[in-house]
Amino acid sequence: MSPYFTDLAQQYIDGEWRPGTGSWDIIDFNPYDGEKLASITIATVDEVDQAYRAASRAQKEWAATNAYARRAVFEKALRIIEDREQEIAEAIIAELGGTHLKAGFELHLAKEFLRESINLVLRPEGRIIPSPVEGKENRLYRVPVGVVGVISPFNFPFLLSMKSVAPALALGNGVVLKPHQNTPIVGGSLVAKIFEEAGLPGGLLNVVITDIAEIGDAFLEHPLAKVISFTGSDKVGRHVGTVCASHFKRSVLELGGNSALVVLDDADIDYAVDAAVFSRFVHQGQVCMAANRVLVDRSIAEEFTRKFVAKVGSLKTGDPNDPETVIGPVINSSQADAITSAVDQAIAEGATALVHGTTRDTLVEPSVLTDLPADAAILRQEVFGPVALLVPFDGEEEAVRIVNDTPYGLSGAVHTADVERGVNFAKQIDTGMFHVNDGTVHDEPQVAFGGEKSSGVGRLNGDATVESFTTQKWISVQHGRSRFPF
Repeated sequence: MSPYFTDLAQQYIDGEWRPGTGSWDIIDFNPYDGEKLASITIATVDEVDQAYRAASRAQKEWAATNAYARRAVFEKALRIIEDREQEIAEAIIAELGGTHLKAGFELHLAKEFLRESINLVLRPEGRIIPSPVEGKENRLYRVPVGVVGVISPFNFPFLLSMKSVAPALALGNGVVLKPHQNTPIVGGSLVAKIFEEAGLPGGLLNVVITDIAEIGDAFLEHPLAKVISFTGSDKVGRHVGTVCASHFKRSVLELGGNSALVVLDDADIDYAVDAAVFSRFVHQGQVCMAANRVLVDRSIAEEFTRKFVAKVGSLKTGDPNDPETVIGPVINSSQADAITSAVDQAIAEGATALVHGTTRDTLVEPSVLTDLPADAAILRQEVFGPVALLVPFDGEEEAVRIVNDTPYGLSGAVHTADVERGVNFAKQIDTGMFHVNDGTVHDEPQVAFGGEKSSGVGRLNGDATVESFTTQKWISVQHGRSRFPF
């Protein structure tokens, strides 16, 4: 077992590693074999308060630190990850059941986001704005918001914690991170350990491992938290956004999806099959951008379906430690039961199972469903597991209607021999991101990432991250004397 699960099974508050003082423990399990990885006594409301206060105290000096000196911390953090890549990959495999492929994918993106954070340190710029008042100089400064609260999910915990934590710190903020209970080490204390070793001042980044059963909304409501960055389900995200709004604080909500990959009649079928299989089954389908629905023009549906089913049938389900495994375990048995129930309900409603995988504890084999009734519940919900829905359509107009017939609007893709045809198709989809001749699962540090409708509010990455984690401050200078009317 990785030493991370023994050495880092603690809270990290005000630069100190210490146990929580709650009355019960979070037990961290390996989702594949059920091995107990760690036992962590939860943080209380008082410890959440201590974490926010520590971040606020440390932030003021950090924001005043020369940007080039701050940048050195992120450069060292990147080197630490590069040096320990194999160890971190093993922890990802153990704690969340990620395959070798998935662990490599997550680490690659995490490093890319750290590289972007190195640049973000120097990104904020002020402006001088003309004034109609004689002798008036208007200075518009971009300044840190103060303290950012980050809540990360279980599916890509290392990446999605780093994606908010690193930029928030780079832009001069303090941070309090609450990782998901199923991934407290990879998504929480490991991130803190890396930054501690990289020389980040104590107190600036805090990690509280806890549960809402213990702290309620204290993490969201704390008066020192100026922005909450949440990644997770739309149900929880709706609550996060409501609480934040009631306390006049900003929230950045990266929520679920029900993305579609669309194959038009002139597409390269073999390439589209490869893109669709990856987009649906990467990390067992536990990806917000995953292609839940695969829409295929009816004129090519027979060939596409045959090849798609054959490729899905070749995917190996099993031990994520096996380099040949493509489908590892889902995060827990409750998730496995929910996926199985969704498939069973769809079949009861009239769907045909071209592939009907079995479920063994947390191992859920792939399923491929077609002939779905137009009103089937599964067509409009996010299935966080290895289930693909094949939907034929007649012409682009019908395809657009079907793609948009969902409460979500996160990602999507279209395949066609005519790039501009694909771009015109993408423009008609109510979604935050859409890709032509590629998969649905993409995240690049410099390009705005986020969704529409129930898929979230706000954007991250690049300039969007600067907008999310900083605010603008107007300072005017009157040269000479103003004239007042009385």
